[in-house]
Amino acid sequence: MSETTNAVQKKAEAMLTADHCLSCTSCMSSCPVMEATKEYRGPKLVGPAHNRMRFSQEDVEESLDFCSNCKSCDRACPSGVEVSTLNMLQRAEYYRTHPHSQRDDMLAHGERMAKMVRMFPMGATFANLGMKIGKALGIFGSMGIAGERDMPAYASSSFLSMFKGIQQKPSEKKVVFYPGCFINDNNPEVGVAFVKVMQKNGYEVLVDEKFNCCGSPLVVTGYLDEALEHAHNNVSRILEWKRKGIPVVACCTSCSLMLKKEYGELFDEEEMKEAAENVYDAFEFLAMLEEEGKLNTEFKSLSQSLLYHVPCHLKSQGFGTPAARILGKIPGVKVELADAGCCGMSGNYGFKQDKYEISMKIGEELFGRIKTANADKVISDCGTCRLQIQHGGHVEPCHPIEILEKAY
Repeated sequence: MSETTNAVQKKAEAMLTADHCLSCTSCMSSCPVMEATKEYRGPKLVGPAHNRMRFSQEDVEESLDFCSNCKSCDRACPSGVEVSTLNMLQRAEYYRTHPHSQRDDMLAHGERMAKMVRMFPMGATFANLGMKIGKALGIFGSMGIAGERDMPAYASSSFLSMFKGIQQKPSEKKVVFYPGCFINDNNPEVGVAFVKVMQKNGYEVLVDEKFNCCGSPLVVTGYLDEALEHAHNNVSRILEWKRKGIPVVACCTSCSLMLKKEYGELFDEEEMKEAAENVYDAFEFLAMLEEEGKLNTEFKSLSQSLLYHVPCHLKSQGFGTPAARILGKIPGVKVELADAGCCGMSGNYGFKQDKYEISMKIGEELFGRIKTANADKVISDCGTCRLQIQHGGHVEPCHPIEILEKAY
């Protein structure tokens, strides 16, 4: 029996959250996927029901594949059932006896692919060109990837490479920045902006190259064994920094949610819960400084109207929207919450050919808000949310930390 199988069984036995399900349908009424398609039977039946009944023979709920792990069901449940976690555990069980597709292997292992690309001179340039050609020739479509989408382009230099060239003022106050795959390989300017913001607040930023992908793409695609390996590595690094009294901060809300909460929910190990105490989302950390009167508020005027799409994985962390409050302190800046629900992208979900139309239907309300808001800029903390906003909203969004950096 594998280590992950033991962890899954321990989780089921210890939590028994499925038995707390009242079948009230709150999760179903809040599920964006159910609203977009009638093929999904809903989180209540897929997660809690299957877990609770513990079938003695193989019984596959085919609509499990429709769950995007947006966690709307968790937030809606009055009994605190971790519905999305049960769904992901069910998905992992399915893939213990069923093979993964080439598409899922590709979408789940973005970190591995990026490392291969960066092994070669001008690897990012050639990879980006290859992706454009692949889209034009319909190669991605034949693999089951949505041919309507552009694959996220690799930055010419990774954040970790760019970080080495950033001149920082040394400080006794330090944080470790966890960039995650998307910021490191596709959107390094977000990481650079974070470093500059922390410098303006008297902090020196460190990086730990022993970190690896948080495992979110692995979990949602059913690679739970690999996700556990990543969890053990990352937790060991977080605890090492915790012993030194240095917090770990992330700018990607899916990464911070995985490090802070999902490891503990999926694998139920004490060290994971201990490590979670030393992980913060970027604006969560800045809000703590604000509460202590230590946030640098010497902002210049920007005169910008911002429409803020709050990612589902930020909502699930339960600390509100500090980015909206902090950016609202900048002279001339007006922040309006889009309040349009899930964008529909949900990590790699929207890249799947058979989920593309569902993804876009879920995002319709947000796309409409973007069109009518007439904002100067659309902002969101999640990298894949920004990809969806760019694709369906036809605007160039940015991370809130980039606006804050400009205000300094």
